[in-house]
Amino acid sequence: MSSLKDRINDDVKTAMRNKDKDRLVTLRMITAAIKQKEVDERVELDDTRILAILDKMIRQHRDSISQYESAGRHDLVEKEKSELTIVQFYMPEQLGEDELKKLIQSAIQSTGATTVKDMGKVMGIIRPQVQGRADMAKTGELVKALLG
Repeated sequence: MSSLKDRINDDVKTAMRNKDKDRLVTLRMITAAIKQKEVDERVELDDTRILAILDKMIRQHRDSISQYESAGRHDLVEKEKSELTIVQFYMPEQLGEDELKKLIQSAIQSTGATTVKDMGKVMGIIRPQVQGRADMAKTGELVKALLG
């Protein structure tokens, strides 16, 4: 079992004991997403796969926040921001842009990539290294810029 999954499950129990309903709801959403993926694929997820799920949840919350803000639903914006904070708590420390550039340049050298056509090779090496530690869309843009 992954240590991240253990941590989340322990936090569910703590939230139940403390009667922290808001935190408990969010933690249960996280555990449900993990269990769903495990059942669908018939595997036990490791920390890397769990981080990918959390990363997806973060993107969904950010998208919801922007939609609710444009609709003037400030009550729902606050709820989404609260949930986003809880999900982000389980993510590793984010990489700085300089660190990210060094990882990308190292991947470019190791793959021998020279053009944007080689971006897939570079992303294949970078993705596991930065999963949950950097926004993949921004990482892709940076790879494209360094190859272009």
